[in-house]
Amino acid sequence: MPKSILVDPARVRKPGKIKIKDIPVNAYEGNFEKEKKKYGVDGLKTIYRDMAYIREFETMLDQIKKMGSYQGIEYNHKGPAHLSIGQESAAVGQCYNLDVADQLFGSHRSHGEILAKCFSAVHKLPEKELMNIMESFMGGATLKVVEAGHTGSVRELAEKFVLYGTLAEIFAKETGFNKGLGGSMHTFFTPFGSMPNNAIVGGSGDISVGAALFKRINRKSGIVIANIGDASMGCGPVWEGMMMAAMDQYRTLWDKEIGGAPPVLINFFNNFYGMGGQTSGETMGYEILARVGAGVNPENMHSERVDGYNPLAVADAIERKKKILTEGKGPVLLDTITYRISGHSPSDASSYRTKEEVELWEANDCIAGYGSYLIENGAADQGYLDAISGETQQKIRQIVELAVDMEKSPRVGGQFIESVMFSDEKIEKFDDREPEMLLSYDENPRIQSFARKSRYGFDENGKRLSAAKIFAYRDALFEAMLHRFSIDPTMAAWGEENRDWGGAFAVYRGLTEALPYHRLFNSPISEGAIVGSGVGYALAGGRAVVELMYCDFMGRAGDEIFNQAAKWQSMSAGILKMPLTVRVSVGAKYGAQHSQDWTSLVAHIPGLKAMFPATPYDAKGMLNLALRGSDPVIFFESQKLYGIGEEFVAEGVPEGYYEVTEGEPALRKSGTDLTICTIGATLYPAMEAAAELEEKYGLSVEVWDLRFINPLNYEPLVESVKKTGKLLLASDACERGSFLHTVASNLTALSFDYLDAPPAIVGSRNWISPAAEMEELFFPQKEWLIDAIHERILPLAGHQPRTVATAGEILRRNRLGV
Repeated sequence: MPKSILVDPARVRKPGKIKIKDIPVNAYEGNFEKEKKKYGVDGLKTIYRDMAYIREFETMLDQIKKMGSYQGIEYNHKGPAHLSIGQESAAVGQCYNLDVADQLFGSHRSHGEILAKCFSAVHKLPEKELMNIMESFMGGATLKVVEAGHTGSVRELAEKFVLYGTLAEIFAKETGFNKGLGGSMHTFFTPFGSMPNNAIVGGSGDISVGAALFKRINRKSGIVIANIGDASMGCGPVWEGMMMAAMDQYRTLWDKEIGGAPPVLINFFNNFYGMGGQTSGETMGYEILARVGAGVNPENMHSERVDGYNPLAVADAIERKKKILTEGKGPVLLDTITYRISGHSPSDASSYRTKEEVELWEANDCIAGYGSYLIENGAADQGYLDAISGETQQKIRQIVELAVDMEKSPRVGGQFIESVMFSDEKIEKFDDREPEMLLSYDENPRIQSFARKSRYGFDENGKRLSAAKIFAYRDALFEAMLHRFSIDPTMAAWGEENRDWGGAFAVYRGLTEALPYHRLFNSPISEGAIVGSGVGYALAGGRAVVELMYCDFMGRAGDEIFNQAAKWQSMSAGILKMPLTVRVSVGAKYGAQHSQDWTSLVAHIPGLKAMFPATPYDAKGMLNLALRGSDPVIFFESQKLYGIGEEFVAEGVPEGYYEVTEGEPALRKSGTDLTICTIGATLYPAMEAAAELEEKYGLSVEVWDLRFINPLNYEPLVESVKKTGKLLLASDACERGSFLHTVASNLTALSFDYLDAPPAIVGSRNWISPAAEMEELFFPQKEWLIDAIHERILPLAGHQPRTVATAGEILRRNRLGV
């Protein structure tokens, strides 16, 4: 059992004052002799050279966007180009003391960060290892373009590889680092520690925490840095990520051998603007961003403002903070001041800032200033700086020639994009280590208690068993979870009230005794960070299971579900996997903000798999399927069903491991006159309706439980509709915009000639979900289904409608918007 932390009223009610520790501001003091001893003259010159390459790279993109050419090479770049001209010293300084194992997540203004991190790796790795990486990456496709005619060293070839791979990606070419599917704002190169760069402002703020959790939980070396802009301080994922990174439990409840807090550094490249909004003095109130750390934990997140116009100041700060993070004493916040001379994008006229301000920063240009520093201290002369300028222009021109050539640098087709939407792999475990367990699967008390329960919901006489005697839906989910925990050592789960509480609906009850704290833990009430950290954990190489207590809370994690979990596999061109399962309970009883079925929202988003089991057998088999896969799964569970027993599989829920076949709907009842398709808990009123239709009206009804939202095999449904000629669809989702309309549309197109009437769809009312006492007015009832059949598909002899399901009623409700 975890340690109990007493909340003592005598302590918390005691008067006193909070004293804030000092936060350093631009504290670095340059000393050339010390710097030369530390980095060597060659190292100091390399920093200048890396900065110069980034400047020329960004200048080239600026010219192509504004003038359509660079050094006479014409190209029409239709995509974005958010440039970092002026910020080169911050990027190079940050990466210089990082190792390949250190990971860097960036923002939309990320070209300089990619190049700086990759150049840092090129400087450090042995040439043989560099060649192995280039030869193996994408089957050597990127390398083949740049090695043709190359006569220099392997290290020079690797630099060319980095420049070309980045530019080809920006130009949407197949030979780019992500085959053109990431583009300017998303490209990255994981072998060198350059991780996904995010077009959503602040998007890396919680994803990076998950990647750092993966390192800590699985004892991997290196730190994780999230580069985000100063304007992202207004974004929820950033605050939620910082809260999750700073939880006390890492030091108070996790085993000491884990090593402490996740090694994450939240770095704000503070250029004082969002797009045209000025954070300093207008849209923020912190005055100095570094002070924000004081509100997170007693260590102020070790926050510090760093002069990002001095690459050595940044390198020094990163080196110091890395030591803190490696010791498990993080998280860390850096406020790295810089300035984007080039504007937000090439179309930015900079009307929101004065010419005088831009000129002041140009006069402080980081590259010119650092070059002068080298000359003043005898580390370089003007001839060296001029030579670097000529070298960068020559090599950038070479890679532009290659990147615009459609024969050497072609584009992928639609079939390839389709092929990387999902990875569709079966992975037993992501590491060969023994899973860390406090109790084995068989020793678990809850598992042992199942021996006293019936795994089928009825006794030998067909009488329904009481809740106390059945192996229920929630028990089936528990078995699947515990099984995968005992197989995959990387699997970790978190969410609100996941541990001692056992989850809000008792699915996890019994896991606390089985697992050390770092494999199952409570998160803050931060749905964005819950899912976002799951995304980071999964793409870093582990299996994550995160829980949203209510489906309605998906709105708090919308970006993380719809823009992050759903897209990184495809934007990476299949380099990344996303073994993330998001458990989502679909509610009832708790009113308008806790009882919504949002399956249709998920169905609309490409890149997500979605499952909704309605029986205990399926709950276990489908969760087993999700937990062995390599794709993001939104796993819906109805609160109406947690306590039910198995009613359809006479043998009951198997004790051993099994999977439900992906995408296959389940036939719950055979029939010849009418097909009913359901999703989720509406299966049960549909079965009641089928029984009444058969008994009262002699109608033979076939009932299909779709189970899967995406992917979904329509073939057996088409055959059913061809047989019956009539189709009704029902779910607890509000009718307007329901996924069932898509199902109906597809089945109509696939079996039009066999239909006797248009498909009818029954969903919840297009209202707020009311209080529990009035839910029969909102959720589909047996009577609703029968009346819809009578009014819209097949008149039932002698039937007296109990609800209104006429065409006129449909018109009336839509006219009113309800």
